[in-house]
Amino acid sequence: MDFKQWNTFNKGEWTHEIDVRDFIQKNYTPYTGDESFLSGATERTLKLWDKVLKLYEKEKENGVLDVDTKTPSGINRYEAGYLDKDLEEIVGFQTDAPLKRAIMPNGGIR
Repeated sequence: MDFKQWNTFNKGEWTHEIDVRDFIQKNYTPYTGDESFLSGATERTLKLWDKVLKLYEKEKENGVLDVDTKTPSGINRYEAGYLDKDLEEIVGFQTDAPLKRAIMPNGGIR
């Protein structure tokens, strides 16, 4: 197989068969610079992080904030969860609420 999307990569066995190791070995370049190219946190991120820290403190004082004992954990078991929907661009909670614990009976459901 030969796809034009591959033209910027070094060729190898990975172009003939699935071989992730070969692809990485042929195309990986270590970064030896510093972190100066990174930008700082946005105002939105700082506001969200402040809310997270307050929740951590609340949990530290009172113990676990919430546990869903009825829904076995799974990638699609919950609706989208938000800390502050107006500030968020990425939805990333594992449950439908911040710091809400999910259960995994018998190590999880398959």
